Amino acid sequence: MPQGKTSDHMKPILAIYPGSFDPVTNGHLDLIERGTKIFDQLIVAVLRNLEKDPLFTVQERLEMLREVTRPWPNVEIDVFEGLLVDYARQRKAGVILRGIRAISDYEYELQMALMNRKLEPQIETVFMMPAEAYSYLSSKLVREIAQLGGRIQGLVPPVVEQRLRAKVPQGTA
Repeated sequence: MPQGKTSDHMKPILAIYPGSFDPVTNGHLDLIERGTKIFDQLIVAVLRNLEKDPLFTVQERLEMLREVTRPWPNVEIDVFEGLLVDYARQRKAGVILRGIRAISDYEYELQMALMNRKLEPQIETVFMMPAEAYSYLSSKLVREIAQLGGRIQGLVPPVVEQRLRAKVPQGTA
C-alpha cells in the first residue's frame, strides 16, 4: 500500500453492547461512551427476556437509553430476543462488547464468549473494564438500593434516578 494512504478495504466496525439495562447505570454509560470512540457504530441492545421479572418494561428501558445516549450520534438503541449471535448476524455486527467488573464476571463472560465463538466464529467479543468508580456498580444493586430507600444519586443518570423514584413505593427512594 502506498505510504500515507489508508486501505480501501476497511469496513466500518459495528458493535453490539447487549444487556438488560434494568436500569441503565453510569457504569453502562461509561462503557457506551468509550465504545463510541472505538467502534464506528454501537448498538445498545436490550434483551427481551420473558423469564426475568424486570423493574422497568422493555419500552421504558428503551426510552431511558435513547435519552441518555443522545450525545452520541453513532449509538443506536434496539431490542432483541433469542440468541445474541443470531441477532448480531442479522444486524451484520462484527463485535460484541461486554463489560467486566470482577473475576466472577470474567468467568461467566468468558464462557459466553467462547460459546458465541463456537456458534459464530466471525463475531469477536471485546471485553472492557469500567472506570474504577463504577467497578462495583450493577443494575441489580441499584434496584435493591432504591427499593430499600438508599441514595442512588451518582449511580445512574438523573433521568433514570427520577424514573426509579417514581417506580418504587413512595418514601423509599
